[in-house]
Amino acid sequence: MTIEHILFDISDALRYPVLLLALVALVVVLAEVGTLLAELRRRRGRGVARLERAADVARDALAAGDGAGALRAVRSVGFNPAMDDALAAIVEQREKPDAANRIAKRLAEYDYRSVRRLERTRILVRMGPALGLMGTLIPLSPALAGLAAGDVQRLTDDLRVAFSVTVAGLLVGAVAYAVSLVRNRLYDQDYSDVEYMSVALAAAAAPPPAAAHVHAPPQEAIVP
Repeated sequence: MTIEHILFDISDALRYPVLLLALVALVVVLAEVGTLLAELRRRRGRGVARLERAADVARDALAAGDGAGALRAVRSVGFNPAMDDALAAIVEQREKPDAANRIAKRLAEYDYRSVRRLERTRILVRMGPALGLMGTLIPLSPALAGLAAGDVQRLTDDLRVAFSVTVAGLLVGAVAYAVSLVRNRLYDQDYSDVEYMSVALAAAAAPPPAAAHVHAPPQEAIVP
């Protein structure tokens, strides 16, 4: 068996797995579009004024010793479970030893979770066109064989499959790219909100600066 035959057999064996993966990728990217629309809906009404009001309420609650009220206030500006956890950690960790490093670590973990969430569609940006290209080239070999044998029906069927997979792959890549761009902006805004809340509550926890004790200069003795 020559190398050409081995490669041909491998390519032929990949035909249906590639078609199945292209179909799965199309379903996944459509599901991601639906998830993105839900995320956009949850963020209706977001803004700096709302964030500042929540920070003020949380500061007042912490000043009054109401930790539960502070948690409710910060979570009111959370738009997903990861953001809720990060905001809650700002309140829960601030009274513990080495609070600054604890909070910074949780903010970093929140950033990692956001990046991991973005990886789904970023992979599809490359995988979609790759599957489309593979799905185009694999059926061309049997199509050309059908053409050589005069089997026009086989040629037509294989070309239809090839072009259909190409369209599906390009659609997956284009939609996944658009979803990734929008999500990247949303998650950057979310992280900015979490950072603002962290700084606002850290400032609330900082003790006021001690007043400097001014020593009055000694008065010179008045010699009569």
